[in-house]
This record gives sequence, C-alpha cells and structure tokens, in this order.
Amino acid sequence: MTTPLTLLHEDDHLVVVAKPPRLLSVPTPGAEGPALPAVLARQGLRVLPIHRLDREVSGAILFAKDEETRARLDAQLRERSIEKTYWALAQGRLKPPDGAFHFPILEEGAWARVSARGKKSTTRYKTLEQLPAATIVEIELVTGRHNQIRIHFAHAGFPLVGERKYARGSESPIRAPSRRIALHAWRLSFTHPHTGVRIHVEAPLPPDLIQLVDVASTRSNNSPSRSRATRRPTRPDP
Repeated sequence: MTTPLTLLHEDDHLVVVAKPPRLLSVPTPGAEGPALPAVLARQGLRVLPIHRLDREVSGAILFAKDEETRARLDAQLRERSIEKTYWALAQGRLKPPDGAFHFPILEEGAWARVSARGKKSTTRYKTLEQLPAATIVEIELVTGRHNQIRIHFAHAGFPLVGERKYARGSESPIRAPSRRIALHAWRLSFTHPHTGVRIHVEAPLPPDLIQLVDVASTRSNNSPSRSRATRRPTRPDP
C-alpha cells in the first residue's frame, strides 16, 4: 500500500496505529499480502506486535518499539488491564438492547466455535442506535478468544453485517458496500508501561462503515437524516 498509515498515538516506546481493513496485523503463514509491521517499517518504524485484529477488522492496534515495552504490555494483556472497545453493526434489532454473552469458545486453529469444552468467554455490549434492520452496538471485549465477537453475536442470532465465516452473508438484510465485516476497534485504553499514565486512544470510524450506516438507515419507509446516516461513534454517557 502507498498511503501512509495513520498514527493515533506515538512516543519513544510505543505506537497505536489506525489499521485499515484487509491488512494483516502480523505475518500469517499461507496468507497473501503485507502485514502491518512491514508497512510500518517502510514508514521508518520498527515495531513489535502486542495483539492483533482480524484481517477484515479496522481500528486501533498497539505496537511496542522495544522488547522491554513489549514485555510490560504483554503482562497488561494477560492481566486484562488493556481495555478494548469496539463498534459494530449487528443484523436485526438486538434483544436485550444491553447485556453480555458468556458462551464458552473452543479454539481450533483458524476456526473457533461455541462448545461446552471451550474456554470461558465474555463479551459485553450496549446498543447505541436501532436502525430498521440492524443495531449499532458498542462492545467491550473482556476476554480475547479467537474471533470472539463474531462468534458470540452469530451464536446469539445477531451476526454482524458482512459476516461470512460464522453466518451466511447472503442471508443478511443489509449488504456491506465494501464486502467486509462491520467491526471496528474503536477505543483502546492502557497504562503506559514506563510513565504509569493511563493512555486513551480513539480510532475514527472509516468511510466504508459510515457508508454502511447510511445504507442500513435507508431500509425504512422514511428517508434518514444525514446526521444519523453519517454519524460517527461518540463516547457513551458516563
């Protein structure tokens, strides 16, 4: 890719990048195309991965610049003190509008599924807006299983718009113009491993998801207002 990646936060020890969809977070055997570390290297940044996002998912992703920083951030990840908040568009009108999914997830390589033999998994969600055939949700990822958000919403009967791995995309009432899953890593909060200051970073909703909300909003008899059709994520009430 030729367009430089957007840096949401950078200092001497770490960087938070706005990942575009369809770009690998880390090199993956058998997967074609460059990964974020290689793209950042071309921008003059040598980075070490801390976590990853699915290839189709956009949003904030954290990298360390040195081994000591990576070790300290890895510890925060294990302790679940790195808070990850996602934006998503789910099919249907989510019921109940706010709540949590606790389906255990069994990871099987590149695939995962809900199973009694799986690991404990928790995904909290809050409805931000009900559209005619979909729901805009804010999601807090408590545990970090493979494809956790996608699996939980599909298993609950509200697969994300654009989901093709865990639900039939052809059955969705809304077609994503960009043909990717409607999931975005919206906010990231962590304690700086060297200063102890709590860092809060927000990734703006990319144009393709703004367009998707516009498409989803027009599935009513009334024309949606532009303010709703192009709304960006806003912080929830405290």
